[in-house]
Amino acid sequence: MRNSTIQDKICLIYNYGQHYRLGIFRLLNNEMGVHFYFGDKMDDVKKIDYSELSLFEKELKNIKIYGPIYWQSGAISTLFQPYKHYIILGEYLCLSTWLLALFAPLFGKKVYFWTHGWYGKESKIMKLFKKFFFKLGNQIFLYGERAKKLMINEGFDERRLHVIYNSLNYEEQLDTRSKLSPHREFYSKIFENDFSTIIFIGRLTKVKKLSWVIEAMRILNEKGIKVNFCIIGNGVEKSTLIEMVEGYHLKEQVRFLGAIYDEGLIAEYICNADVCVSPGNVGLTAMHAMVFGTPVITNDDFNNQMPEYEAVVEGETGGFFINNDIENLASKIEYWIGGHVDREITRKNCFNQIDSYFNPYYQLKVIENVIKTNS
Repeated sequence: MRNSTIQDKICLIYNYGQHYRLGIFRLLNNEMGVHFYFGDKMDDVKKIDYSELSLFEKELKNIKIYGPIYWQSGAISTLFQPYKHYIILGEYLCLSTWLLALFAPLFGKKVYFWTHGWYGKESKIMKLFKKFFFKLGNQIFLYGERAKKLMINEGFDERRLHVIYNSLNYEEQLDTRSKLSPHREFYSKIFENDFSTIIFIGRLTKVKKLSWVIEAMRILNEKGIKVNFCIIGNGVEKSTLIEMVEGYHLKEQVRFLGAIYDEGLIAEYICNADVCVSPGNVGLTAMHAMVFGTPVITNDDFNNQMPEYEAVVEGETGGFFINNDIENLASKIEYWIGGHVDREITRKNCFNQIDSYFNPYYQLKVIENVIKTNS
């Protein structure tokens, strides 16, 4: 651990040790001496290898109370440990988080919520509920600037709100990126044509609205504009999408590759595509695409988007189509594959967005500065 002005022990309590968060967790471990407590289950998300973190302390049992409401067994007992700072997932559905945040001041401890914060679609009752919850934290780490602006409008003190964005396993991705050499032949061999290629990577679920991409391809085909579509991932919508592809006679233009875990191979598919299209909420897909230089198209319904949409800068790192307007989505795809943008300039724009903000080093810098200020 490097020399730091932070002398007090820091504890991080999270709902689960997601593997894709290894980059930031490793930096918090090595650079700030953070101790880790993770929940024991989260659907089918890959779990982090705890041996990667020398200061991992304990796996907490996530106990379901009712519906999405749960309790983390063992979280409250950390109040009796010599921690002064608690970085906690700011999830109001976790009852133990409420108690921990309520009692922490009595033990002379400070709480830092790591959260999405505000979405912009909250009802009046939910606004009151969330205001009470988030005011239990001394400081709040947010995934995006929009959430910060919305919370300021709701009366939160701007000095308590800190945007840290999001990150993936950046170090591994940078190493992979350094070995890439984009070439048009990559997809021409796969599809046996010279059409432009769009890509999607992620879970094939209804909320991702991938059927819209198939509809947009049909529209473009009718206009004589043909484009390939490469899909990486599995999910419940796969059979429905396959039926659509066959029904619209697009089989020669679409490839379902299933789940791929080889980051080098994923990078090849992404960097050689012209644009990534994620019609539903874009989430981490945007970061995965941009770190390998590929722009992203997603919808403009920001109240229902994930905060990673902020990585998309219109005309520079991708673009937004009018939500629910498949004709407009088709037009956006046509624009990004039609020679209107310089692919190499766009590639550099995407690299710069991730390298400047959406990476664990940026997150570490913000978290470290905030905790130093509050020590």
